[in-house]
Amino acid sequence: MPNWKHHVFVCTNQRPPGHPKGSCGEKGSPELVAAFKAQVEARALWETVKVTSSGCLGPCARGSTVVVYPEGCWYGGVTLADVPEIVERHFVAGERVERLVIP
Repeated sequence: MPNWKHHVFVCTNQRPPGHPKGSCGEKGSPELVAAFKAQVEARALWETVKVTSSGCLGPCARGSTVVVYPEGCWYGGVTLADVPEIVERHFVAGERVERLVIP
């Protein structure tokens, strides 16, 4: 079993349209999972980065929500355009993408 350096959880929770809490699923998070997996594959990081879709992570208003363990770094408002930057800066360079961090 690989010893992953980063385990990425992407909320893909889907609520009905118009739900007051909203949901990451309606904000494009299923596509984020695919984008993260494609970036991990393209950069040959599959032995150090694991990407997993998850149910609701909580901060629905800040979705799409991504959490990276073991460091417990929470990102909010993540879009497809942010995925390459998170992969490069967080997973490769070891630095958080501060503009996306949920305090």
